[in-house]
Amino acid sequence: MARRKEVPEGPKNYLRRLLCYLQTSQTGGLVLLAVIVGAAAGVGAVVFRALIEAARNGFFEGLGNVLLFLGPYRVILFPALGGAIVGPLIYFLAREAKGHGVPEVMDAVALQDGRIRPRVAVVKSLASSICIGSGGSAGREGPIVQIGSALGSTIGQLLKLNPERVRLLVACGAAGGISATFNAPIAGAIFALEVILRQFTTDSFGMVVLSSVTAAVVARRAFGDTPAFAVPPYSLVSAWELPLYFLLGIIAALVGIAFVRCLYGCEDLWDRWKALPEYLKPISGGVVIGIIGVWFPHIFGVGYETIETVLRSEVTLGLVALLMVFKVLATSVTIGSGGSGGIFAPSLFIGAMMGSAFGQLVHACFPQVTADAGAYAIVGMGAVFAAAAHAPMVSVLILFEMTNDYAIILPLMTSVVVATILSQRLQRENIYTLKLLRRGIDITLRRDINLMDTILVEEAMTRDPDTVPADLPVNALRQRFQETWHHGFPVLDEQNRLVGVVTLTDLEKVDRSQSNQLTAGDICTKEVLTCFPDETLNEALKRFGVRDVGRLPVVDRADPRRVVGLLRRGDIVSTYAQAALRHSDHLMRLERARKADMPDATFVEIEVAPDSELVGRQVQELCLPQECLLVSIRRGARTIIPHGDTVFEAYDRILALQRGSGAEALRQAAARRRPQDTGESEKCSAGNV
Repeated sequence: MARRKEVPEGPKNYLRRLLCYLQTSQTGGLVLLAVIVGAAAGVGAVVFRALIEAARNGFFEGLGNVLLFLGPYRVILFPALGGAIVGPLIYFLAREAKGHGVPEVMDAVALQDGRIRPRVAVVKSLASSICIGSGGSAGREGPIVQIGSALGSTIGQLLKLNPERVRLLVACGAAGGISATFNAPIAGAIFALEVILRQFTTDSFGMVVLSSVTAAVVARRAFGDTPAFAVPPYSLVSAWELPLYFLLGIIAALVGIAFVRCLYGCEDLWDRWKALPEYLKPISGGVVIGIIGVWFPHIFGVGYETIETVLRSEVTLGLVALLMVFKVLATSVTIGSGGSGGIFAPSLFIGAMMGSAFGQLVHACFPQVTADAGAYAIVGMGAVFAAAAHAPMVSVLILFEMTNDYAIILPLMTSVVVATILSQRLQRENIYTLKLLRRGIDITLRRDINLMDTILVEEAMTRDPDTVPADLPVNALRQRFQETWHHGFPVLDEQNRLVGVVTLTDLEKVDRSQSNQLTAGDICTKEVLTCFPDETLNEALKRFGVRDVGRLPVVDRADPRRVVGLLRRGDIVSTYAQAALRHSDHLMRLERARKADMPDATFVEIEVAPDSELVGRQVQELCLPQECLLVSIRRGARTIIPHGDTVFEAYDRILALQRGSGAEALRQAAARRRPQDTGESEKCSAGNV
C-alpha cells in the first residue's frame, strides 16, 4: 500500500490554528489576547503622545511664529482653530469621540457587549491630540482609555469572541492605556476593574494586570522608567496634621462636586445654543479658552509642568487659587462645547491648586507641625479626583505611582476616603456615570439584578399568622409550642396590638417553678425588630442579621403596632426560589430576543414623570412596536421584572431594549402629560415584555 504523502503545514494553516486557539482556549488564549491588547494599548499611548506633541508644536510654534504680529493675543486663535478641526472630525466621523471618553467605554461594557466601532480609535486619537495640542484644557487619560478600549474591542470582534470576552478585552485596553500614559501599571489595572468593569474577579484581575504590565513595558521603552512627577520627599510631620488632612478631604469633596456640576452646566449651556451647528460649537469654546489663556497660559493643555511646580511649593497662594478656578472653567468649556479630551489630568491640576492653597494657609498658621504646601498639593490631587470619580483605590494608587512617594500615603488615604464618602453622600453619580444618566442610561441596571430587590415583603410573608395573647400562661404557651412546632409567636394585647415576640429560647429560660405565675407577655422580647409590607426582601433581610432572629412581625406602616403578617426565613427561601425561576425564564427570553430578533439593539432608560400619562396604566395597555422590549423597572430601591399587569408609577425608571428608535413611542408617552379627563385606554393584546 502506498504511503500517503504528508503535506507540510503552510502559514494559512498555522494562522487558522492560532485563531481557533484564541477563540476557544479558556486560559492560554485569553492570556495571549491580554498581552496583545496591552501591547497595542502601549503603542497607542506612545503614538497618541507623539500626536499631541506634534499638534502643540504646530500650533504654538509653527502657527505662533506666523502670528507674531498679534503679540500675546495670538493664543486666542489656537484653541479656536483646533475646535474648527475637531468639531467636524467628530461630528461626521465618530460622535463617540466627543467628550472625555470614559463614559462611552463604560456604556459599551455595560450595555453594548463591549462593542466599540474600530474607527473610534483613529478619530479619538486625532481629535483629542488636536484639541489638547491647540490649547484645549483637557487630559490625555480619557482619550487613551477609549483608544485602548477600542483596540481591545476591535480585536475581540474580529475574532468573533463571546460578549464576556470582548468586555474583558475592552477593560484590558483601558488598563493598558492608563498604565502606559502615566507609567502606573497597578493603578491602570485597578482603574479598569473599579471604573470600567465595576467588579473584581480572579479571572478579570489576572487578564487586566497582564495587559497593564505589557503596556507599561512598551511605554517605558519609549519614555523611560521615571515617575510622572519629580517631587521632593514629603511625610507626615506630626500626628496633628491628620485632622487637617481630614478637613482637606471635606474641601476636596466640595471642589470635586463643583467641578462636576460646572462641567455639565457648560455642556447644557452649549446644548441649548441652537443658533450654531454642533460641529462649529468647539470654535466658540476655543475662543473662551484662548481669552483665559492670554493671562493664565497655565490652563492650556494637560498642565503637568504647572502641577510639578506647585508640588515643589514654588507658586504663590493667590496664583494657585486663581488657577484652580480658571482650570475648572477652562476644562468645563473645553468638554462642554464639544471638544475631546480627558478629565483626569484636569482633576489632578485642580486638586493640586486647591491642596497648595490649603497647605500654604495651614503652614503659615502652624509651621512647626505641618509640612510644606507641596505635601498638601499631592494629597489634594488624589482627593479631588476621588471626589469626582468615586474611585478611591485608583486615586491612592495612581498618586503613589506617579510620585513614587510612599511616605505621604497615610495623609493621602485619609483625605481620599473622606472626599469619596462625602461626595457620594452629596451626589450619587460620579463624573463618568452622570454623563450616561443624563442620556437616560443607568449602567448599574445592566448588572445581574438582586432578586431580593424585586420582591416585596407582602409577597413573601405569612398572612394571618399564629399569635398568642399577652395574658397566656407559660404552661399553656409551652403546650402551644408543642402542638404547632413553631419556634416563635407574635404576642398581642387585648386590642390585638403588638406587645413583643416570644420564642422557644425565651421559654427555656423560665424556671418551671414559676411557670404558673408568668405569662407570655412577661417573658417575651418587647424590643422587637419589625418590617413593613411595602419594603423589599433585601431591606427586611438586613434586619434578620442585626440580631440573628428567625422571624419578623410585619406591621402596618401607618400603625406600627398592628400586625398584618409574619416573615420567616423559610418564607424568604421559598419566595426567592420561585422568583429565581421566573427571572431565569425572563433572561432567556431577553437573550433570545437580542440574538435572534434584535442583534443590533441597545439599552435605553426612560423615567416616568409624575404627571405622565403612563402613571396608573398597565404594561399590556401599551402598543409597543416589535423594536422595543421592556427589560426592568426601577422603583426606588426595588427592581421589577415587568409583566402584562405591571402598573407604572411616578418616577419609575424603565430599562428597555430598542433597535433604532424603537423606544421613542415609550419615551414620548412617559413625557406626555396625563389629560384631565381620561377615558378608557385603548388596550393592546399584549405588551412587549
